[in-house]
Amino acid sequence: MTVSLKDVAERAGVSIKTVSNVVNHYPHVTPAMRARVQRAIDELGYVPNMTARHLRKGRTGILALAVPELGNPYFAELAGAVIDVAAEHEYTVLLDHTGGGREREILVSQGFRARVIDGLILSPIELAAEDLRGRDQDAPLVLLGEREYDLPYDHIAIDNVAAARAAVRHLLALGRSRIAFLGARTDRVNEPSQLRLRGWREELTLAGVAAPESLIAPTGGWAHADGAAAMARLLDSGARPDAVFAYNDPIAIGAMRVLAERGLRVPGDVAVVGFDDITEGRYGSVTLTTVSPAKQTIARLAVESLVSRLDGARGRSGAPVPGPGRRELRAEWRLVERESTLGRG
Repeated sequence: MTVSLKDVAERAGVSIKTVSNVVNHYPHVTPAMRARVQRAIDELGYVPNMTARHLRKGRTGILALAVPELGNPYFAELAGAVIDVAAEHEYTVLLDHTGGGREREILVSQGFRARVIDGLILSPIELAAEDLRGRDQDAPLVLLGEREYDLPYDHIAIDNVAAARAAVRHLLALGRSRIAFLGARTDRVNEPSQLRLRGWREELTLAGVAAPESLIAPTGGWAHADGAAAMARLLDSGARPDAVFAYNDPIAIGAMRVLAERGLRVPGDVAVVGFDDITEGRYGSVTLTTVSPAKQTIARLAVESLVSRLDGARGRSGAPVPGPGRRELRAEWRLVERESTLGRG
């Protein structure tokens, strides 16, 4: 038999309203009363009906997360973090991927599942400001990544330029001077690869070290195979870098595989730094030095941004309440130094 609020109220000897206040975490309940109701909940094994609770608020209890590639380890780990934070707020997360294509990003942002979700977290690559300007959806939207839009949507990012400069500075401090950049996406000027390339150039220029175009290796994607192919092309061209800064960890790991096949030692001959701090990079035969974005912080900022807008969408009378304007939210990052630059201690 399903245990109801009424059953809990009778066991605790209180009103149904008091039980509801405890279950919904309202603050104006005395500690003694809260403990009394919680004891009854535990004894009866009461489980709140989250679907009914969300429906009473006019919600579905579902948030959506749309990213370029769910197969990319960074986005997979970020999705796990978003799911965990959403669960704290009693929401379920619907996952989708766009392939980084504009048409798919427009379709997602315009709410093709508007009746299913309460809010959307979107990491766009090709989406333009004009694609969002006419958005006519009640579900709040949070944008992740480096595309900046002068529109009333919260935006969460890290400082990619500063992070890239820190990675290059680390390599320079180790005495490396021919530092290649793997993963430039010259066809997409507003994505993180261009900001990380900018950081690479700025730090080398500041140090008075050459930043030749011959040490920039574009890739067609973000995967291990793309990094391996780019590293092979770079070596075949006659370039002989003594360090590599890669757009992301899979590219770095693919590059290290090719270096090993060519008889080059990491980090003895070529030091390697990645970006994203995915789990795989911590357990290879040579652990990977990498820039570690605070994925948990990004997830928390994104979910709590949606939740705060949903909770503030209507006042006690049910009338709409103006929400805050666009917010630029920055997540922290750190450089994690491992064997691919320092060697084994």
